[in-house]
Amino acid sequence: MARHYLKIDHVAKSFSRGGATSEVLTDIDLAIERGEFISIIGHSGCGKSTLLNLVAGLTRVTTGAILLEDREVNSPGPDRAIVFQNHSLLPWLTVYGNVRLAVDKVFAGVKSRAERHQWTMHNLDLVQMAHAKDKQPAEISGGMKQRVGIARALAMEPKVLLLDEPFGALDALTRAHLQDSVMRIHAALGNTAIMITHDVDEAVLLSDRIVMMTNGPSARIGEVLDVPLERPRERVELAADPAYIRARETVLKFLYERHRVVEAA
Repeated sequence: MARHYLKIDHVAKSFSRGGATSEVLTDIDLAIERGEFISIIGHSGCGKSTLLNLVAGLTRVTTGAILLEDREVNSPGPDRAIVFQNHSLLPWLTVYGNVRLAVDKVFAGVKSRAERHQWTMHNLDLVQMAHAKDKQPAEISGGMKQRVGIARALAMEPKVLLLDEPFGALDALTRAHLQDSVMRIHAALGNTAIMITHDVDEAVLLSDRIVMMTNGPSARIGEVLDVPLERPRERVELAADPAYIRARETVLKFLYERHRVVEAA
């Protein structure tokens, strides 16, 4: 039995170029349980995306290890799906085709053709995009593209959903609607999620825990905050919730103090 669902075990990552080595992350140690929603927040250059890429298996760790259900992560796999800030949809495929491509890749030998169709439509339904299944990416809005990207990731039935600032390029209202959708989907599926964000309110609203990174280079985890808010969460009600306000202030204080150190250096 796995001790932790996902374990980032004293991980460091450095890059070498032209004889010079720069350490991006140092001694990252974090245990994540099944069904948790974790946000990683920090200033630009603190290695947030690098950490996500390590969990995705897109980059190899320099030292330490990442274990998913006690199996080492050292390459990409369908058990970890990424939703990028840029939706990354294939422009020559329809909405349906973009999701179906992932379904066929993962389930070709497991589900029949009819089952793969049903599963594709099920995941488009989850993100409320079934009505646009025949449209090309160029014909839909940015928020709708991100919904399709989320559907494609969910359709792989990943053990861990990785979200790399998935709402960063969207306007405030679209962003709020998508945050609500992600909360609803997380409640329905109980999936494990790790999200990178610069947005303090987004982190508090969505997360069970917030991982706050120190400034790079050689960034590490500075603090991990438990968010003691019951689910389901309603953003309007939370605005005046003392626990929400305290969590928000804790993250802002951490980020402000780290930023002030950089300015003074």
